[in-house]
Amino acid sequence: MSLLSVQDIHVYYGAIHAIKGISLEVEEKEIVTLIGANGAGKSTTLNTIAGLHRPKSGTVTFAGEVLTGQPASRIVPRGLSMCPEGRRVFPHMTVRENLEMGGYVRPSSEIQSSLEEMYTRFPRLKEREKQVAGTLSGGEQQMLAMARALMSRPRLLMLDEPSMGLAPILVEQIFSIIQELHNSGVTILLVEQNAQMALSVADRAYVLETGNISLSGRAEDLLHDEKVQKAYLGS
Repeated sequence: MSLLSVQDIHVYYGAIHAIKGISLEVEEKEIVTLIGANGAGKSTTLNTIAGLHRPKSGTVTFAGEVLTGQPASRIVPRGLSMCPEGRRVFPHMTVRENLEMGGYVRPSSEIQSSLEEMYTRFPRLKEREKQVAGTLSGGEQQMLAMARALMSRPRLLMLDEPSMGLAPILVEQIFSIIQELHNSGVTILLVEQNAQMALSVADRAYVLETGNISLSGRAEDLLHDEKVQKAYLGS
């Protein structure tokens, strides 16, 4: 059984049919990536899985439990966490306070050990522990958003455009962290416009076009697919 199973979901924004019957699977300890142009439905798919949008039809099943229609507040404790597009750190709170917010679903006795784990994984955050999050650089805010999502100790981490707005050297650093997370056994569903980087770290991939899945398969195969190269890799 897949850890995450999305079956034939349809999502509307008013009269706009944004997601048109998407189905996808994520197995335990995989990195699965969704790639596609702006407006293809990538973020809407993640937000629907996370309980931020309610599909008009279709089902989302996680670890054998149907999540469809449940609010995000009930989904996170079940082991599914998301690092949102645009990072969305709490700008007037310190780094530590942001991380503590991410661990709200854990027993208070576990918060300190989770903080220490995040500071080991993201040493820069330890250096900035008492700094207000809104004054961090873009790369530091992305690390904080990822660490905050990991504080709940999720079985599945969803990352929405983690490289957005970052300099190339920081993009390399963020994807190195994603690879490290994968190597440590974290299951990841990754939405990313940088198709080259996404396909380089993922096990499998889905290509979204205007609310539909147009291609799917092993990430390595799609990396060398002529259609994908022409449409998304600039070659």
